[in-house]
Amino acid sequence: MTRLQTQYQRLYQLPATESTNGASGLIGHGGAVRALVLALGKPADWAALAPVWRGVQADLALPAPAIAVNGVDAFELWFSLAQPVPVGEAVAFLVGLHQRYLAGLKPGRVKLWPTADATPWPAPPIPALHAPDRWSAFVAPDLAAVFGGDDPSLDFQPGEDAQAELLSRLHGIQADDWQASLRQLQPLVSVTDLAASTRGAPAAPVAAIESTPLPVALAGIYQDPREFLRAVMNDPGVALALRIEAAKALLP
Repeated sequence: MTRLQTQYQRLYQLPATESTNGASGLIGHGGAVRALVLALGKPADWAALAPVWRGVQADLALPAPAIAVNGVDAFELWFSLAQPVPVGEAVAFLVGLHQRYLAGLKPGRVKLWPTADATPWPAPPIPALHAPDRWSAFVAPDLAAVFGGDDPSLDFQPGEDAQAELLSRLHGIQADDWQASLRQLQPLVSVTDLAASTRGAPAAPVAAIESTPLPVALAGIYQDPREFLRAVMNDPGVALALRIEAAKALLP
């Protein structure tokens, strides 16, 4: 195993015995994840994404996420967790970040992973070649601004040692800090947002509603948005406001 593979595994992958996601090892049994990705494209604008990178450190007191250009169409922030969490918690965290820092952007520019249905991560591990002379890569914060919005890529293969060095400086979010950040972000997350993430769509800005720590319905894995909404509506552990919103969303 190379130094880069070791650092990638340290930050993002689940043990092989727990993984159900093939070689990437990013999704475990029951939908557990350690890697979370927030991407911004169309265009890939670091000036718009930088407030998220700064905000999670200054506002939520979390370690800095990795910054990546995906070699195709977006900047990405890669968050590492010290311990795996259910997909529902990961979705709530990412939707909360979207609402807090990126709610004013046009629909479709923001992509979040994991999704509530635990769709496998669609790209190979970074760095990777995506087209002739277009590489994805992790990049240093002071270099992120030099990439153009229409070409978030390197035109040469990044060195493995340099990529490993960037990752070696990063740390996973510890369990106590993770729970504290969820408590800060959950008031921004509505059932409409979570249902949108189930469809793989960006969350639309909506009014904040009452929220509680994620109950069973919000931590589950769903293939159908309506199935998700029915689970929320019928779960007595979900805040009443969320159950009402789910019922409204199910009306013809």
